[in-house]
Amino acid sequence: MTRETNLMYDMPISEKTVTQNSIKFSARNVQVHYGDTHAIKDVSVDIEDKTVTAFIGPSGCGKSTFLRCLNRMNDTIDICRVAGDIRLDGQDIYDKRVDPVQLRAKVGMVFQKPNPFPKSIYDNVAYGPKIHGLARNKADLDEIVERALRRGAIWDEVKDRLNEPGTGLSGGQQQRLCIARAVATEPEVLLMDEPCSALDPIATSQVEELMDELRENYSLVIVTHSMQQAARVSQKTAFFHLGNLVEFGETGQIFTNPQDERTESYITGRIG
Repeated sequence: MTRETNLMYDMPISEKTVTQNSIKFSARNVQVHYGDTHAIKDVSVDIEDKTVTAFIGPSGCGKSTFLRCLNRMNDTIDICRVAGDIRLDGQDIYDKRVDPVQLRAKVGMVFQKPNPFPKSIYDNVAYGPKIHGLARNKADLDEIVERALRRGAIWDEVKDRLNEPGTGLSGGQQQRLCIARAVATEPEVLLMDEPCSALDPIATSQVEELMDELRENYSLVIVTHSMQQAARVSQKTAFFHLGNLVEFGETGQIFTNPQDERTESYITGRIG
């Protein structure tokens, strides 16, 4: 591919090269069926710790379905069947002994549309730590809430109105509140399903900067329809098409020198 393709995605390649990190998630031969529909076909991938991994591909390609396998959100869909092997730090997350609620404390999720609870800003963040028993007393809880709001890059904007409803914040602030809520339970992985698709450009930029900061402590996996966003924030990129994982590698390589012609066709706008 041409140098122009690289420039189109604002990607300083040298900054995108990452050192080899430990493997956080390992997936092998994953299949997902919704009733008779074969949505994910034999996907195998390793997701590294302290790295932003982007899932890209056309609508309906399976990227969000696969993302939801990583914290067993697909369990909530009656007609969904997941087969194959998915391990978090070597542990099979589909083992019958694994409690999905506890798993989701370790693998947090931020959704496409900001969805704060109809509670105060404080209670939005405190809810998870309370139900998981992470605070011994009110002082502990105050500390957890402040730390989470700081990690969500929203503390300075809300510290004087913690008792006001989270739903009263702007869209971008609500999404950062949802990120703070997700990190409050001290997860190890953050899944983000198109986290900026409902946000304006300024709010999108703030969330993207936050992603880069969060990867110092977490493994982040994002689904995005914006190839520019994938190029800006991720170190690894996976391209899905028709339920298949077509190509996976360093973001710089995927966008400038893809090995599969379907990847190149998607990146250059010929499909998707």
